[in-house]
Amino acid sequence: MKFTEIRDLIKVQPPRLDRRARQLEACRTLEDLHRLFRRRLPRPVADYVDGGADEEVALTNNVAAFRGWQFTPRVLTDVSTVDVSTVILGRASALPLGLAPTGYTRMISPLGEPAVAAAAARAGVPYVLSTMASTSLEELAASSGSQAQRWFQLYIWKNRDLTSELIRRAADAGYSVLEIAVDVAVSGYRLRDVRNGLTIPPQLTLKSLVDIGTRPGYWTRMLASPALRFANVATTDSHGTDSGYTIANITEQFDASVSWADIARIREQWAGPIVLKGPIGPDDAVRARDIGIDGVHLSNHGGRQLDRSIAPVDLVRPVRDAAGQDFTVLLDSGVRHGSDIATAIALGADAAFIGRPYLWGLVAGGPAGVDKVVSLLTEQLTRTMQLLGVTSVEELRKRGPALITRR
Repeated sequence: MKFTEIRDLIKVQPPRLDRRARQLEACRTLEDLHRLFRRRLPRPVADYVDGGADEEVALTNNVAAFRGWQFTPRVLTDVSTVDVSTVILGRASALPLGLAPTGYTRMISPLGEPAVAAAAARAGVPYVLSTMASTSLEELAASSGSQAQRWFQLYIWKNRDLTSELIRRAADAGYSVLEIAVDVAVSGYRLRDVRNGLTIPPQLTLKSLVDIGTRPGYWTRMLASPALRFANVATTDSHGTDSGYTIANITEQFDASVSWADIARIREQWAGPIVLKGPIGPDDAVRARDIGIDGVHLSNHGGRQLDRSIAPVDLVRPVRDAAGQDFTVLLDSGVRHGSDIATAIALGADAAFIGRPYLWGLVAGGPAGVDKVVSLLTEQLTRTMQLLGVTSVEELRKRGPALITRR
């Protein structure tokens, strides 16, 4: 064989000069992105993202629960064309996927929530802004992520006037869906953060400070950015000093007395769709439906609240059976592959949401890293659907009981 023939047979890609772009391109799985994320952040900050409550049993079980289901595919079907689009709460979505709320995103990357919302807009999927965000409702609405389907996750505060004000601001700023978190009567005990001495702004232990020296780029970027704050509840005094909440006192504002009566009052205040977010069982899902709530977002806060709480994927089928086909069922916690999304849909969910994975992508590659996460999940979901023998999300949900069984 001649050299020219070998050259034509073996196509060698020219090397990328941009090291970060090269590393991002080499990522083939979310775990690859996770490894880059851990390398680029100081350990205490990475642990803030990756950690769970107490013994982190729920954190581990969330991922393992998806692996507890196995597929029985249909064969000899035409899957040359697959449509992964769907409808979530009455609005078209390019995927049965959403980007879940994460608190204090700008502590992980100065690009923060606007970069994530912009990625959601490019992907054509919903993005949920947290009450605990480092970007305000109004700032996000005016940012490059303004074209995203913007939802707002609400924490109910002891100060009910503040709660009502947040609802009003979300409506005025054009947020289309209200998610009410119902699993934060008190904050979970996140042992990694306690051991690292992580507070906001960071006030770290000596061991954690030593780790800073190995990640100077992170701290340089933080110091060059505006001061971190809980932007949706931040206030300033007459001298322009932020006198709002910090990590030390913010969770004291959560109200342990929240009841169904509070949910009913919020239903009267908010004109659009409302979903309850938490580890919600069949009975509570039916009760929510009966007072006019549009759906549930099954979640155990990524294992960060009540440890040993049931993996949300294992709630999908019983909640769907109890609440009916017209009730919206979403989930997060443990989604790490497109086949996990397919599992959730086959069990009866309308869509799956991710939190940690898009933070991994944001740190690993900035906006392109978030795009990479969505791209990987899209490719994996599409391939899984083709190998299952289905050509649409609707067909996957309809045929789900025959396609999936517990291992």
